[in-house]
Parts: sequence; C-alpha cells; structure tokens
Amino acid sequence: MKPTTLVVFLAIISLAILPGCAQNPSESMSTYYAIDTSAGRLVVKLYDETPIHRDNFRKLASEGFFNGTTFHRVISGFMIQGGDPNSKDEDPYNDGMGGPGYTLEAEITPALINRRGALVAARQGDQVNPERRSSGSQFYIVQGQPLPDEMLTQAEMQINQAIGGGFSYTDAQRDIYKNQGGAPWLDMQYSVFGELVEGFDILDIIASAPTPRSTGQGDPRLADMPLDRVEMTVTALHDYEPAN
Repeated sequence: MKPTTLVVFLAIISLAILPGCAQNPSESMSTYYAIDTSAGRLVVKLYDETPIHRDNFRKLASEGFFNGTTFHRVISGFMIQGGDPNSKDEDPYNDGMGGPGYTLEAEITPALINRRGALVAARQGDQVNPERRSSGSQFYIVQGQPLPDEMLTQAEMQINQAIGGGFSYTDAQRDIYKNQGGAPWLDMQYSVFGELVEGFDILDIIASAPTPRSTGQGDPRLADMPLDRVEMTVTALHDYEPAN
C-alpha cells in the first residue's frame, strides 16, 4: 500500500495497521535507536511529543520485530520506507501490505514536519483511512531535497485546502526546507515521530539503490523495490550521545 501526496511529482507511502505497552523497562526509556543495514548504520531519535508512536516503536524494537525486515520501497530524492514484516518472506509482491495487526491513532502536529531525516509513520490513504491512522510498524525516513520558497507556498496552500485552513510554516521551518530539504506536501497528513541524527550519507545510499523503475531491470510491478535486499536490525542505544 502506498501513501498519496498532495502535490506534483511523487505518490508516496502508506499502509495500515494500536500499540501495546513496552515489555522491557530499560527499553522503554530509550530515545535513540540504531537501524543497521547492509549499507551502514542509521541512528534515529524518537520524539516525546508523539508518545503513542514512540512507545510503539520501542515495543516493537524490544521484541525484535523489525529485525530481518527490509527497506522495501525507495525513491531517490524522496524517501526510504520499511518495517513491513511481510518483507521477511520470499514473496516480494506482498511487501508494503503487512504489519503487526493494528493501527495507531494519528499524532499530527504543525510543529513536526517532513524535513530531511524525518522519521514518519506510513499509512493507508484517506479514502479508506479518513482518520489518518498510522501503520503499526511501517515507517519512512525522508531524504528530500532543498526546495524553493514558491514550492513551500504552494504546499502550504494545498495543506490548508486539505485541512480547512489555519496552517502556515514558521520562518524556521521554511529555512529548513530551503536549506536542508524535505517533503512538505506530506505535512499535516502523516505522523512524524522522530528524526535521523546520524547516517545521512547512508540514507542517501539507500535512497539511491537501483530499482526496476530507476534501471529498467526486474519486474516493473516492483517499481520502487531495491533490486538487492536492504535488510535492517533495530536496537536501542541506551548510552548514545549525539554529536551535536
């Protein structure tokens, strides 16, 4: 399942699938997690502002749920998506349709945007998911690219049309999008629950992985699936100290 975007060029992520309580007390206190892949290590920080998604990610990581899943959908210049348990099996055609058997209540706020490195829950589209509930396990990490001010204004207008008005970017958010990049057309549509703090070079490598769409090789039905599996292992980093 794939998300739908509000603007021009990319139709993106989605999926559907309630959190339980973390079973490991020490795990529940973790803020930083390593996502180790064949391309290298990503380190993400979970936000306290989105406690439902934070605690669900902690729970799944403590259970080893993500281990052996893949980044099954990558779009260079946009994002990498993973966390589907279906990606562990031998059938690539069911990737993007799995989860832990529940969905999460949306935690969408204007303060948390789809900036470069944003950790965001995938979900099913509005047509079947008007409450914008999040997948129980699938997530994406935004790669994005710097955007001109006029595109931010366009995205802002479209967001207001979708939510009935009242949304505007702060000057700081505009600066982030113009200088660092991201995917503003997804703002106020998906629950942003963390961010990448280490491994932006690895993000770029994974996002650029060869796919049927980018190479013309392989099955076009698997358009954005890497030709070579990009598996992940997710572990808590209890003593992690960010560089900045």
